[in-house]
Amino acid sequence: MERIAQLMYLYPDQQEEYKKRHDELWPELEAALKAHGASNYSIFLDKNTDILFAYLEVESKSRYNQIADTDICKKWWAYMAPIMKTNEDNSPVTKELHEVFYLA
Repeated sequence: MERIAQLMYLYPDQQEEYKKRHDELWPELEAALKAHGASNYSIFLDKNTDILFAYLEVESKSRYNQIADTDICKKWWAYMAPIMKTNEDNSPVTKELHEVFYLA
């Protein structure tokens, strides 16, 4: 199992909308995440800065990264693009975090 942690960035005044959209996560996207080996996926919000911290565990990073090529992932990215910082392909702007400590 590999652990992934990253930061993402909401636009101002989009905290409630972001939560609402994740509360209503599409079943097809949930299935795709699981099919690509994702589990224990959590996203935390710093309400003062609009910065999101995402943590998930994957069976393989290379396998998980293939989700970016799926239609459902691209559709989700387009859906989320109006409320958060994104790249040209609508993928979220992320800052990868590097693990420095782990206690099992």
